[in-house]
Amino acid sequence: MIFKIGDRVIGPDNPPFVIAEVGINHEGDIGKALQMVDAAAAAGAEVVKFQCHITDKEMVPTDMTPGEISSEKLWDIIKRCELSEDEERRVQSYCTEKGLIYLSTPFSREAADRLDDMGVPAFKIGSGECNNVPLLKHVASMGKPIILSTGMNDIPAIAKSVAAIQEYDVPLALLHCTSMYPTPYEKVRLGGINDLLDNFPGLLVGLSDHSMNIWTCLGAVALGASILEKHFTISREWAGPDTGISIEPDELRDLIDGSRAVWQARGGAKTILPEEQPVIDFAYATVVSIAPIKAGDALSRENIWVKRPGTGPIGAEHFESLLGATVTEDVPADVHLRPEQIAGFNVD
Repeated sequence: MIFKIGDRVIGPDNPPFVIAEVGINHEGDIGKALQMVDAAAAAGAEVVKFQCHITDKEMVPTDMTPGEISSEKLWDIIKRCELSEDEERRVQSYCTEKGLIYLSTPFSREAADRLDDMGVPAFKIGSGECNNVPLLKHVASMGKPIILSTGMNDIPAIAKSVAAIQEYDVPLALLHCTSMYPTPYEKVRLGGINDLLDNFPGLLVGLSDHSMNIWTCLGAVALGASILEKHFTISREWAGPDTGISIEPDELRDLIDGSRAVWQARGGAKTILPEEQPVIDFAYATVVSIAPIKAGDALSRENIWVKRPGTGPIGAEHFESLLGATVTEDVPADVHLRPEQIAGFNVD
């Protein structure tokens, strides 16, 4: 099944699809949200993702805090960072104006309905909803491609989610993710990409990364990741729930350029390329005389050796087999030896 978001085909034969996730780093400020779009566009992004929160539809009132992420109550964070539907539509329209794909993550049935009404081309589902089968089925029933993050879930749990979504025959991609903020490098576990590829053949796989910097994303591309997602902000000095683990515009540019470079470089086999021949010609060594040799003389380490350039007819790999052989004609010093000058020798 071809995985497309709008006109963008995503998959191993295409450059990585890099998602700049503003999320709720705008702190509920529409002005900041639009600035984030500008910054992402200037950095060369093709897609910007937000989060669609309707607080009272996604959670019950609670005094819970999000652990080490913040000491502020989770309810208060989400409520403060909400954008209204009119504001979300304004951001979406601005993304279109800038030539960017607009995506958003729903955290409730009502949020999914809002985004569907807005005509989003695909849904990105966060790790917290990875095993929320009722919501997954509701979103899948809308018939649009789904990108599903899989943090906090193992293969058996993910398999149940995949089965629920596949009931609706929609394009599906899975993102390996570690739900730690930030994620230490030793907890990123890029091997999870291989696990997803092995256990869910036919599905696209990528990485939603919470480590610092962009390095693990580049490694993920080498392992077969087709989608990369990183939190994005204009400055880590700005307030925002995820700004501390977010990349800035120059890093986003590096991620886009670097991931494309790694994508172009991956694959292939250990063969000799025709384009390497000019270097072979000067870099290889071939057998040469290092002293005058008379017809009938035996070849030895005193009268032959291997030198550059590699344009001689007898490669260095044949040197040992020549020792003790006799020459059929006089050979001056410092010239390439030819097979026909050596009795009984065949370069093949």
